[in-house]
Amino acid sequence: MKKKYHVKKGDKVIVNSGDWKNEEATVSVILPKKDRVVLELANLTAEKRSRLGRKTVKKSNANPQGGMTERSVSVHVSNVTPVAKEAKPVATETKAE
Repeated sequence: MKKKYHVKKGDKVIVNSGDWKNEEATVSVILPKKDRVVLELANLTAEKRSRLGRKTVKKSNANPQGGMTERSVSVHVSNVTPVAKEAKPVATETKAE
């Protein structure tokens, strides 16, 4: 049976707890087997970017230089809250008498 979550791919969210608390991010992937979401964090300072973590990549056709690449942040689904979308204005009729 497919799991249903309160967020979906592309949603803007705020992280509730953990190392990335109060950070705004966008959901890039949902991992249903582990109940986690992978986030793309926006507006990171150099200090926070260094905490993000890096991964060593071997030389290959896809990455001819090799070297270090940044990792994405994975957080449990319960630790994110969707950001409220702006409400569309509702058209109301006014009858002139």
